[in-house]
Amino acid sequence: MARSRGQLQKLGAYLRPHWRDATLGVLALLVVNSIGIYIPLQIRDAVDKLSVTFSVNEILFYALLILVLASVMWVMRMTSRILLFGVGRQVEFDLKQKIFNHLLKLEPAYFAANTVGDLINRATSDVDNIRRLLGFAVLSLANTIFAYALTLPAMVAIDARLSLMALSVYPFMLILVSLFSNRLRSQQLTVQEELSTVSELVQEDMSGIALIKIYGQEENERRAFREYNRSLLNANLKLALTRNILFPILQGIAYGSALILLWFGGGSIARGEITVGDFIALLIFVERLAFPTALLGFTITAYQRGEVSIDRIEAILSVEPKIQDAKDAIPLPVAQVQGKLSAKDLTFRYPGSSQPNLDRINFAISPGETVAIVGAIGSGKSTLANALPRLLDIDPNQLLLDGYDITDLRLEDLRGAIAYVPQESFLFSTTIRNNIRYGKPMAEQDEVELAAKIAQIHGEILNFPQHYDTIVGERGITLSGGQRQRTALARALLVDSPILILDDALSSVDNQTATRILKNLSEGTVRKTVVFISHQLSAAAMADRIFVMDQGRIVQMGTHGELLDHAGLYRSLWDQNKLEEALQ
Repeated sequence: MARSRGQLQKLGAYLRPHWRDATLGVLALLVVNSIGIYIPLQIRDAVDKLSVTFSVNEILFYALLILVLASVMWVMRMTSRILLFGVGRQVEFDLKQKIFNHLLKLEPAYFAANTVGDLINRATSDVDNIRRLLGFAVLSLANTIFAYALTLPAMVAIDARLSLMALSVYPFMLILVSLFSNRLRSQQLTVQEELSTVSELVQEDMSGIALIKIYGQEENERRAFREYNRSLLNANLKLALTRNILFPILQGIAYGSALILLWFGGGSIARGEITVGDFIALLIFVERLAFPTALLGFTITAYQRGEVSIDRIEAILSVEPKIQDAKDAIPLPVAQVQGKLSAKDLTFRYPGSSQPNLDRINFAISPGETVAIVGAIGSGKSTLANALPRLLDIDPNQLLLDGYDITDLRLEDLRGAIAYVPQESFLFSTTIRNNIRYGKPMAEQDEVELAAKIAQIHGEILNFPQHYDTIVGERGITLSGGQRQRTALARALLVDSPILILDDALSSVDNQTATRILKNLSEGTVRKTVVFISHQLSAAAMADRIFVMDQGRIVQMGTHGELLDHAGLYRSLWDQNKLEEALQ
């Protein structure tokens, strides 16, 4: 009961911004049902009068009256459908906007734990179910309530005994609906989950199509999709079977009331208890109740789908962002940022990890300094890079920007001060120009070209047929790995933030080009702090200082020359790097 009350409260919250249209739609349905009661009564009067005295004028009068009433009824019915279905569409729009806005607030860790395919399915299929619930189901439910509330008194006024006999089968419908309710909800949830699984597989396969072809795994993917699709089919068939058992029974019970009326009504007419007109009116009233009662099954299905979908959508909306502004967040305009970074016993552990991924790290990076961070895979370099712009939920008083605790700063200001190029160089399916100026959409062409030149990609762009208007494929698939990385670097350079973080962002670029890029960065700016994470030690050697990481800790710190003068991890990495270059 509490769960159902909570669902209704959610539906009320969805409808609240559109209460005027919803109210007008329901009032239009009230008018429709009022006219629907008035017309059979007029037919009753016409039949009774014409059975006594036949009059062409009276036939024309009643025919015209019924035609006018039916026309008004049709207009009002269309009005109610337009308004209520429109409310469903408005709620659909609001929910999609709300989900998208909420997802943008969540930290990257949330998307690592929740698959994209399932999130897309919730934002489309589940929202569509709620649209149906608040369109068709509300219309059907309101129509059923009005039909019963207005029709029953009219039937009882004609003949209470016949009316009660005709409606005596309806409680069985409520019992049947109650028995099937939990099964329908459970089967609908299974369908939604199986649909999410299929969506996830399709999304992953479309993203990794090159890998599938390289390893010749098309048949395995076909087999996996067939299994998931079969599970979805079976879930849908089970749901359809339950519905196909329930709805015909409901419809049969509804029409059973008409049979009872036909069976006992003839005797009432013969005994003079009711007139022929009364009997015809009762038949019409029973017919009026049969359709909304039969629709009750479809309304139940829409409600079951909507109920499941509400849970799935609220599961997203109820997630509180772990990384968000403090109530008294400190503003720090980018123009005031010097670019000093420091860490005090910085410690971080990913959920489920037995060892800290960052273990009591301490450092201070001066404004305008270029620092390279090197180390073996898994040493914590990328974790540190993600911690600086607060993409990770780190504890207070561990990372500072210009002396400010980054957890106290407004996120917008903190991230506005840092240009970050991650390992995966994500590009959008648009032109190269738009990809470069993503962080500064109104940038002029000369600004775009300058950033591209510093990133050593300008010359290659000019070799493309459409130059900067060249469309890159999804996720930049039409570009090489090195071109994607340098395009992403140009995007970061264009915003001209005081701090630039390169998280192995030149791994697909040769050492010579990487060295030129770093040289451009060090010569082309006087206020940019550069944190350069890389496995390319030849390029890292150009940095002002080098931090060497191992197992989440900074184990060495100094210039390239200083680190080579002492035995340690850096000298081992350097010797290994030179050996690999010699063998190439």
